[in-house]
Amino acid sequence: MRCLALFLLTTFVSSASLADGPPFPTPPQTLYPGLFQQVADARLYADSKVFADAAPRMAPEQVMAAYLAQRPADADALRAFVSRHFIVPGSEAPASQAAALSDADARPPSASIGRHIDALWDTLTRHSSAPVAGDSLLALPQPFVVPGGRFREMYYWDSYFTMLGLARSGRQDLLASMVANFGALIDTWGHVPNGTRSYYLTRSQPPFFYAMVGLLAPEDPAAAWAKWLPQLRREHAFWMAGESETAPGGATRRVVRLSDGRLLNRWWDDADTPRDESWREDVELAKASGRPPSEVYRALRAGAESGWDFSSRWLADGTTLATIETPSIVPIDLNSLLYGLERAIRAGCRRTHDIACDREFGTRMARRREAVDRHLWE
Repeated sequence: MRCLALFLLTTFVSSASLADGPPFPTPPQTLYPGLFQQVADARLYADSKVFADAAPRMAPEQVMAAYLAQRPADADALRAFVSRHFIVPGSEAPASQAAALSDADARPPSASIGRHIDALWDTLTRHSSAPVAGDSLLALPQPFVVPGGRFREMYYWDSYFTMLGLARSGRQDLLASMVANFGALIDTWGHVPNGTRSYYLTRSQPPFFYAMVGLLAPEDPAAAWAKWLPQLRREHAFWMAGESETAPGGATRRVVRLSDGRLLNRWWDDADTPRDESWREDVELAKASGRPPSEVYRALRAGAESGWDFSSRWLADGTTLATIETPSIVPIDLNSLLYGLERAIRAGCRRTHDIACDREFGTRMARRREAVDRHLWE
């Protein structure tokens, strides 16, 4: 028996409208119709993420006009078209960045691993205050650290562990900048996306923002939670969207109400199309699965939201990715994190003397703990 609560729904409630906020920027698969799919099908790049991250050299509508006029007929013509109209990641890396990476990798054998890591923070620091139109990169007001390699943007839960390292290295400045960036994402989009790309906006990742904020004042985290209370509460609202209209035995977006009326959460994605960063792989898997493609795409996307992309815990048969069923599982880790978020909000509300908020989140904590104890232990 798996140490997770499986819930069987007679019907899946389809995605509700997204949280209030500006319209999401158009992701590459929609911004470049036909072209995006042709690049994926032609296997122009071994990694599907490469073209999803390419920045156009001109306005997207000009790119599409040229594509429709030229209609590249083969892989060579297509590659030449992409090269003329896009800056492809890795093709024009700044010399200074390449030199910095080379210097960091050339650590003398006598140097400590700690000093090596300290030197890498600046190498992995990026800025994205003003991406060009049509670039999938999202703007951020402050510097941030990227994982490196194919991951050229800031990610959600990965960054918490990066921030633990920054704190250990004495880089409180960069840690504070990253907290400010996550707060800005919540202010702008209503939640923290999986990563800072347009194609990640329909999902989030494990909600570690409250833990990140706590790192700003490790001796008195409630003071930091009080300062960031609006963002903490808005993130909580994102995860709980749909709770009021969800009947026992049903689910709405990330909210699940079990048959006994208790409320818990699941992983989800508000889109049910192939992921931009894995388009070809997702299409091929859906075709081989024998299942409705949209069901497979949603489950893959939800698995990406979980951060466990992809663990056997999401697979119906425990082995085959084509059996993925992430939205049908109520996971202990997500609900533990949301309990932590509710506890942080309550502590912030107490610090600001907001009695109504204190009571509300005290009740939410108690109910979630009761539901976890009842359903998520074997």
